[in-house]
Amino acid sequence: MIVPITGNVSYSITLDPSVWIFDDRKVLLEEAFIKQVNELDEKEKTDDLKRISERFNREVLDTKMNRPPVNKSISKREGEKILKNSYVMPLHDFITNAEIKPNAKSATLITDNDENVTVTLGDLEDGYFLFSINGKPLKEDGPVHYFYKDGSNKDNPVKNIKKIVIN
Repeated sequence: MIVPITGNVSYSITLDPSVWIFDDRKVLLEEAFIKQVNELDEKEKTDDLKRISERFNREVLDTKMNRPPVNKSISKREGEKILKNSYVMPLHDFITNAEIKPNAKSATLITDNDENVTVTLGDLEDGYFLFSINGKPLKEDGPVHYFYKDGSNKDNPVKNIKKIVIN
């Protein structure tokens, strides 16, 4: 039930979707593909200087600032909600932590059924992994399913993903 990220990266890391149910970064499946006008406007307003300064801060400042969010206590009601909903995990933080090398060109999602899919690095970083349906892990065709950020493959996600190889 783990998904390694290997290949043209500085750090090979292993993703464990079985613990994401308790991660504050998870997003409800129903809300993942809703495009908010404000979000689109904000993204368009981001200029090169801001991106460069963010990268500088991320690479130069203390790594303590880049730790994943600490999960707050979960009430019984929240726990019941978690066990009834389907969730996706944004991949951005994981791809950033693996530190893809500058000469990398694409990513290949390795599947159990040899129907490997190659995506751009941008699509991978902006994408989502579905890891829970109705509060349960994906055992039959998992451990994760890949969705593009725009939801264009919402009805036909990449399933049976066992590994990500950065090319």
